[in-house]
Amino acid sequence: MPIVSAHLMSRDRLLKARAKAERLRRAQGEPHRLYYFHQVDDPYSALFASRLSALLARYDIVLSAHVVGPPSESAAPDRGRLVAYSRVDAQRLAHRHGLNFTDPGEQPAHQVQERVTRRLVAAAEQGRFVEAAEALSASLWQNTVAQDTLGQHEAAWPEASPSQTVAHLADANAMRQRLGHYLGATLYYAGEWYWGIDRLHHLEQRLQDVGAQRPGVSGFLFPLDADLAKPVDLSHPAPIDFFFSLRSPYSAIVAERVFKLGRLTGAPVHLRYVLPMVMRGLPVPSEKRRYISLDAAREAHLRGAAYGRINDPVGRPVERGLALMPLAERSGQGQAYVLSFLRGVWAEGIDAGSDRGLRLIAERANLSWTDVQKALQDETWRQIAEANRAEMLGLGLWGVPSFRVADTAVWGQDRLWAIQQALLQNASFSSQDSTS
Repeated sequence: MPIVSAHLMSRDRLLKARAKAERLRRAQGEPHRLYYFHQVDDPYSALFASRLSALLARYDIVLSAHVVGPPSESAAPDRGRLVAYSRVDAQRLAHRHGLNFTDPGEQPAHQVQERVTRRLVAAAEQGRFVEAAEALSASLWQNTVAQDTLGQHEAAWPEASPSQTVAHLADANAMRQRLGHYLGATLYYAGEWYWGIDRLHHLEQRLQDVGAQRPGVSGFLFPLDADLAKPVDLSHPAPIDFFFSLRSPYSAIVAERVFKLGRLTGAPVHLRYVLPMVMRGLPVPSEKRRYISLDAAREAHLRGAAYGRINDPVGRPVERGLALMPLAERSGQGQAYVLSFLRGVWAEGIDAGSDRGLRLIAERANLSWTDVQKALQDETWRQIAEANRAEMLGLGLWGVPSFRVADTAVWGQDRLWAIQQALLQNASFSSQDSTS
């Protein structure tokens, strides 16, 4: 597995696949064609819709738009928390990037969703989706209950028939699954997926690499967020709660950045380890596993994180790994051990289920093998992991990596900027160069 994954996740393989797709496009005389999948009741889709026209203005591309339904239960096992968090997170993103979205505290009424869906289906099939999606998404989320907010669009955006709508959704859902994804607010371009405005910089870089940008275009619609680069002298910084799993690739690629943020600000990092979802009886569909692995590889490359030579620690290796967490923390080596384990199984192909592999992981984090063997017999980590999971759920979060500082709780390795921002906002500091 490590040899195969090292190839599949390598930057070299990705760039070769992109180059091959570009050669094929040129040979066939095809345009740069993007497939966009829009979920009407998804706040991330609303954000995406508000920037589609800007994307088209920047690049010589053809957009094929499709209206899809929500992800399956297996792809979204805690749908209630996902839906509620999506609205809060979309508002956070909108504020950061100057977009127009405010969490109304509830989902749009079902009858309003249906009307917008029929209108967007009609617009998509008429080649007028971009303008319609921006206008109708804004109306939908500005007033989630009343239908009269759509009245101004009656003439401009007629509705598809119920049968046309059902057929469009079925075809679009099937296409999305066939191409390998499960969410709305997603773009597919020449073999590669991009979810949400957070991943547009990957797509824009790729389009710029093949010369698809229009004259005068430079930079990105949503530049990569910058990590803190210099120490900041904070007075009594709030602690960072870091919820992670030893089987989470996103936990693996963000852990070092979290610990660095703690060092630079003086904020203590609390290690809130949990069992992986699949070990808690939550299935993960194949398209989700594949996308997460490949997306983590892209993000790891961007951040300079080691990743790709994988020896999946699911099952016994995770349990053995977590059994050593209390020992590592008592020894003052918690962060060193977490980094050693995550790097070992996600970047070096170490089998943490074997004594040889676990010993290497432990000893380079300055844990003695004698102490490790004793710790492996202690089951107290299970209660700690369950308590951490319950605390995470109480914050309205369900997956890892997640973070909390004061009253800010976020999910995802691409939200570390929010935690950095919360640290600086919740503490006084003497350094004047706090954002460098």
